[in-house]
Order: sequence, then C-alpha cells, then structure tokens
Amino acid sequence: MRRHVDSILEKLLILLLSILVIDVLWQVISRYILSSPSSFTDELAGFLLIWVSLFGAAYVTGRQEHLAIDLLLQKSNIKNKTRLELFIHVAIFLFSFFVLVIGGAWLVYSRFILEVKSAALQLPLGYVYIVLPVSGLIILFYSIDNSLNLLKSENK
Repeated sequence: MRRHVDSILEKLLILLLSILVIDVLWQVISRYILSSPSSFTDELAGFLLIWVSLFGAAYVTGRQEHLAIDLLLQKSNIKNKTRLELFIHVAIFLFSFFVLVIGGAWLVYSRFILEVKSAALQLPLGYVYIVLPVSGLIILFYSIDNSLNLLKSENK
C-alpha cells in the first residue's frame, strides 16, 4: 500500500509543480511581454505553492528525508537511537494530527460555512485549504508505517 501512496503522491506533485511552472511562466509573459498582467495567475501560484509544499512535506515524511537535526541520533547507541527515532515519529504524528488534520479540518469547515472566496478566482477557500487535513492524513499514515517498520527492524 505504501508504494501505491508514494506513486500517487509523486504523480500529483509532478502535476501540481508543472501547473505552477506554467502559471508563473504565463504571469511573466503576460506582464512583461504582453504588458497586460493576468489577474488570476498570482493568486493561483500562491494556492499551488501551498499544495506543493504540504504534499511535498507528506512525501518527504514518507521517504524519511525531511529536515532534521540529527546530532542526538548520531551520538546515540543503537537502543537509544531506536527510541529517539520512535519519539520523532510520534511527535510528527501528534503534530500532524492536531495541527494539520484537526486544525486543517476546522479551517476548511469554517471557510465553507462562512462562504469565503478568493479575490481573483472567486474559488471557495475551503477547496484551497483542504490540502491541510489531506496531507496531514498522509503524514499520519507514513508516521505509523515508519514506526511499525522501525519496531520490526528492532525485533530482528
């Protein structure tokens, strides 16, 4: 299942980043070559950047390539290293659950209830912020899977 989630996330990130590049390229062309800046490209670029950042964070969590200060891990013995890695996975899980899933779901819900729309695209902002709980759920999945893999490797 993990490979399937990885594959979907990779393709989604490629698609989003491609759309972002095309959007920014059109923004530059319309502003500097056509002298008629497009009104929606700036807002769309911001929304796409949010999506790429959060889905990218979920992806690197799954690959365990996220930014980390691993000084303690490097200095620890094997038993303490496993405990510390497990603590890190639990901390990531808790942060993702409370901030991204619960907080993000509340943000999405409130944006839909208040009918908040973006200025240029007139897109309900709930659709923009739905990436928060979705990426949070993906990070939760990866955190659980990473923890289980760590515990399995310790028991060998």
